[in-house]
Amino acid sequence: MVPGERITAWRPAVTGVVEVFHARFTEHAYPMHVHDAWTLLIVDDGAVRYDLDRHQHGTPGDTVSLLPPHVPHNGSPATPGGFRKRVLYLDSTLLDETLIGPAVDSPDLVDPVLRRRIGRLHGSLTHVGDELEAESRLALVAERLRTHLRPRLTAADEPPAPGVAHALRDLLDERLLDGITLDEAAGLVHAHPAHLVRAFSAAFGIAPHQYVTSRRVDRARRLLLAGRPAGEVAREAGFYDQSHLTRHFKRLIGVPPGRYAGRGRRG
Repeated sequence: MVPGERITAWRPAVTGVVEVFHARFTEHAYPMHVHDAWTLLIVDDGAVRYDLDRHQHGTPGDTVSLLPPHVPHNGSPATPGGFRKRVLYLDSTLLDETLIGPAVDSPDLVDPVLRRRIGRLHGSLTHVGDELEAESRLALVAERLRTHLRPRLTAADEPPAPGVAHALRDLLDERLLDGITLDEAAGLVHAHPAHLVRAFSAAFGIAPHQYVTSRRVDRARRLLLAGRPAGEVAREAGFYDQSHLTRHFKRLIGVPPGRYAGRGRRG
């Protein structure tokens, strides 16, 4: 690998995401190739030039590129310093093959809202234990992609249903410690995952993953003040591990768990 170039790749525990791929390339050029998954690409620095279906395209920083499966494409730096990109490879459970044609015709989407959502989705995919957040963000990203590719068949304008939102809250409360996937919850309340996220957020002013995290942090506070060590508290409050607890606890409370418990004992 050329000095300065680097890649990171992993398979998250999130249904629909085949691979997450982050890369910084200064000289590397991809030859013509195909994938068996959808390629959802954002460029954070520089630009990429690529050919898809014998047409040339480019990806400046404000563009979202969606390359369909089974269609050959290549890729090379379009700027002197190369490029830095983040890619999600998505399976057909999120975007079916009927959308391949529209994606070939218009693979580059100028949509600031979609671009921000994809960036935040990448952030949530980097942390083990934040799968519900990643699933919620992924559902909204996939819905917006379908809106671009097949706008008349999307459910984006379906009004949120308060009954669905309350049913989801009951499920989240019931499974607070063990957790529940968005797909499982959607099946139990008979609603599309994206609609479920929007309905919950509209009804309660908070996303489902934020609700779960805040409930778990509250439980952790009580356990910490009772003198329990942070390592035990993390597991008993529903967090993946102590670092998972610490990250969310500090973000919500302003101090890490150890300092919080120490102040409480002094008080």
